[in-house]
Amino acid sequence: MASPTSLVKRLLLGRPFRSDKLQHTLLPKRIALPVFASDALSSVAYAPDEILLTLSIAGASAYVFSPWVALAVVVVMLTVVASYRQNVHAYPSGGGDYEVATVNLGPKFGVGVASALLVDYVLTVAVSVSSGVANLGSVLPFVAEHRVGVAVTAVALLTAINLRGLRESGTAFAIPTYGFMIVIIGMILTGLVRIFVLGHDLRAPSAELVVSAEHADLTAFAMAFLLLRAFSSGCAALTGVEAISNGVPAFKPPKSRNAATTLLMLGSVAIIMIMGIIWLSRLTGLQFMENPARQLADGPVGYVQKTVTVQLGEAIFGGGVLLFVVAGATALILFLAANTAFNGFPVLGSILAQDRYLPRQLHTRGDRLAFSNGIVFLALTAILLIVSFQAEVTRLIQLYIVGVFVSFTLSQAGMIRHWNRLLRTERDPVVRRRMVRSRAINTFGMGLTGAVLVVVLVTKFLLGAWIAIAAMAVIYAMMLGIRRHYDRVAAELTPAEGRPVLPARNHAIVLVSKVHQPTLRAVAYALATRPDTLTALTVNVDEADTRAVQAEWERHGVTVPLTVIDSPYREITRPILDFVASARRESPRDVVTVFIPEYVVGHWWENLLHNQSALRIKGRLLFEPGVMVTSVPWQLASTARKNLDRFDATLNRGPARGPRGGAPVGGLFGPPPPSNTAAAAAPPPPLAGTDLEEPPPAPGRDAAGPR
Repeated sequence: MASPTSLVKRLLLGRPFRSDKLQHTLLPKRIALPVFASDALSSVAYAPDEILLTLSIAGASAYVFSPWVALAVVVVMLTVVASYRQNVHAYPSGGGDYEVATVNLGPKFGVGVASALLVDYVLTVAVSVSSGVANLGSVLPFVAEHRVGVAVTAVALLTAINLRGLRESGTAFAIPTYGFMIVIIGMILTGLVRIFVLGHDLRAPSAELVVSAEHADLTAFAMAFLLLRAFSSGCAALTGVEAISNGVPAFKPPKSRNAATTLLMLGSVAIIMIMGIIWLSRLTGLQFMENPARQLADGPVGYVQKTVTVQLGEAIFGGGVLLFVVAGATALILFLAANTAFNGFPVLGSILAQDRYLPRQLHTRGDRLAFSNGIVFLALTAILLIVSFQAEVTRLIQLYIVGVFVSFTLSQAGMIRHWNRLLRTERDPVVRRRMVRSRAINTFGMGLTGAVLVVVLVTKFLLGAWIAIAAMAVIYAMMLGIRRHYDRVAAELTPAEGRPVLPARNHAIVLVSKVHQPTLRAVAYALATRPDTLTALTVNVDEADTRAVQAEWERHGVTVPLTVIDSPYREITRPILDFVASARRESPRDVVTVFIPEYVVGHWWENLLHNQSALRIKGRLLFEPGVMVTSVPWQLASTARKNLDRFDATLNRGPARGPRGGAPVGGLFGPPPPSNTAAAAAPPPPLAGTDLEEPPPAPGRDAAGPR
């Protein structure tokens, strides 16, 4: 019968997949679009908000610049999409920007790109989920009052869905993603038809508000800086584009072509939606403020500002069911947009772990063939950000997009070097023309994304971008430190030239706390290894207890001499370590093997009833050079069920083989000494601080071991 932990795991995650089922998790374009593009598509729910919010600082009159700011964002998006189509064809292995920068610019540039992407993936989850809560809170006051709790719950649900595997998460997200596209594009078309065809005068709920400028009489330079800040905030719409280049291995063949097609579909749909929302905002007189409490001169008491998409839905559809459809679809896509990071972050983490820049645990797949450790780490980090910033989009957005434009710029620089290297050897004129065209696209992309990066750093540094930069620097240093550690360990583990030098002699030491079955088995096993010398060692922490152990030792007739070392301060570990070290000092070429008898319990709560000093002694001995530590287990009756389970599993796999031969180990017991009634009646003393208390005899066992 499976354990409760295993049952819960199977209930949440499903049955494990075999490794040879990995091909069945690959995605067609219709599923890959919602899986990898949901972040970029959902950005239309907060990128227009940030553009209008920033422009409101100069007053309602500054909204006239919103279409031009959005158009500048669209130009950057088209450039990035065109550039990354070259990337997915040139590097289909899934390394994305990290692989491009590492191969063409060097490992340190690659680590820099990776640190930027890791930070941006975490922020993608935090910003998307927080924005989803804000949209849902526009129509449900309860959500607005408990936004942090709702956001954390959404991240937990996303984590559970992704842990079930890539294909299932893609199927789960396909319907709501396509539903969001239909709802937003349908809302845009409905609004345009009502305004231009039917002649309706649509007005947003905030159209009649009088918005005052936070800073009146801005100079030309200040206004230009404000426009640049609005542009940098709107560039949040570009986040998620790079996820496709990192996820090419998840596509069905032909992988590169399918990824490039999906990238083009992503860019086209995102551009239509962001421009349509900004255009409708101007036509309906929609206003979105940075600080309504200060900027509303004669606004309603207790005014609660709704998001841009919810205001447009109310202006176009009224306050009926369709308004809740718009709000629900927007909130849902924003929750699911974090799935882009849940697919990109673990894959990138696995690649970095394989290259020894992150812990090896991030490289392995879980039961459902997903990179479970990376998914869980991403979720915990995003939850920490959400709680720290109270799920406020405006505060989180200031940390956003710095990392993604760092990776954009370095990736395009790497692609330029890539094409230059190929052009030096390529002689086919047709292929050369194609390479020159690709290089021109990447060159323009590098120049544009580099300029945007400078704008983002200048306009957002003091508003919170410095936190993201500091996080990138810390992760960069940490990854280089991890790589140095792995390199150092690999160098130390490399076999030396020539044949290894064998130990001259083997000295065995058996630790004795009581004369019971685990101790006698340990002595018998130590004798079976045929060491050069064998010492049974006990520590004298109490004179009476030690004399009782000696008497019991003689009563059983054990032929191995019992050595007693004093411990006036009742410490166990240090005297043992000193004894072992002295044995090593006498002959450095010798090896010392320490046998630690211990018994095994079958239930977790039984471990709480026994101390763990054997583990402490074992842990300390592991740091002693030339010392081997051997645990000799004795299974108690409570482990019988677990042993039967393992035996049944062995039978299911095939015939079980018994031990070869059956000759018993001799030499453990000599002729029994005369009976000593007092010594036999006295309970054997414990070795203080160990987990070797006297257990009850297990069924089917005797003093020499199992029958």
